[in-house]
Amino acid sequence: MSAAAAVGAEVSEHREVLRSMQSFVGANLNLLSPPERCWQPSDYLPDLTAENWREQLQDFRLQAQGVSDDLLVVVVGDMVTEEALPSYSVSLNLIAQDDEGDKATPWAVWLRGWTAEENRHGDLLNAYLRLTGRVNMRAVEKTIHYLIANGFNPKAYPDPYNGLIYTSFQERATKISHGNVGQLVHAQGDRNLASICQRIAGDESRHETFYSKMMRRVMDIDPEGGILSFRNMLRRLIAMPGRLMYDGKDPDLFDHFAIVTQRSGVYTSHDYAAIIEHLVKTWDIGGRSVTGPAAKAQEYLCRQAERYASLAEEITASLAAQPAVAFSWIQDRKV
Repeated sequence: MSAAAAVGAEVSEHREVLRSMQSFVGANLNLLSPPERCWQPSDYLPDLTAENWREQLQDFRLQAQGVSDDLLVVVVGDMVTEEALPSYSVSLNLIAQDDEGDKATPWAVWLRGWTAEENRHGDLLNAYLRLTGRVNMRAVEKTIHYLIANGFNPKAYPDPYNGLIYTSFQERATKISHGNVGQLVHAQGDRNLASICQRIAGDESRHETFYSKMMRRVMDIDPEGGILSFRNMLRRLIAMPGRLMYDGKDPDLFDHFAIVTQRSGVYTSHDYAAIIEHLVKTWDIGGRSVTGPAAKAQEYLCRQAERYASLAEEITASLAAQPAVAFSWIQDRKV
């Protein structure tokens, strides 16, 4: 059998495993919130139809004045990443296989429900930034345009297991990032943004629970295939969803944004290592009975958290020495 044929056979087997999990997926659809009970962006913004809208807006903008430039850059970068949701939904159809767009299968129902919930995150952060008057919204909008047009490749195709591994990792990463931003801006006096970030982090936590449970079930059904897929994803590194962002000026925009994110303590190399450790434990990688290549992959996976943790301090020190960079998002001020 050729290498291409072998990969095709493996992918078919993995898709069949996911199809066999439809009832399990259905039993976990309660991790979606019904629209009638969901929060909406307007719940966290000034009510511009109210008689005292001017006072509400003035207080909203006053609190936002305390947010430091570095955290403002982080919030913009997070929002831009959230706004590229169309790219992520297309990518995750690798799992849902919803060719018609309105299938009633549990996987398809989950993907559409997840997309609907995630859509509020970008909407809310976008509105927050617009109302503060503190950012160059045209530069931000151009960045969103570029990111969606540039596309998104999580290096998951064509293996559907990789889609579950990627989302399990990223949902936890975004939960950590939004949660940390919330704590930091609260200390700077912006209670509104703190509430927004904590609410979004709560959604990400539910979504992480779903994807992680699905991958745990995959590991129970197909431990060798699951472990090999996890190994393959980590070998390629987990590609960040916003890595193709561009504002028309800075070709290294994502790298510069990532440096600010690390230096501000929002999302660091320590967090990357901790997420790997969490997933290895959650999926009981070390306790799986596997042989051959999967056993070697198992050993590899169980070493990775320690490996990345040992590199974290060196990475932190290196980033601290990087010069400040101008961001078009904040009128070319340097951070």
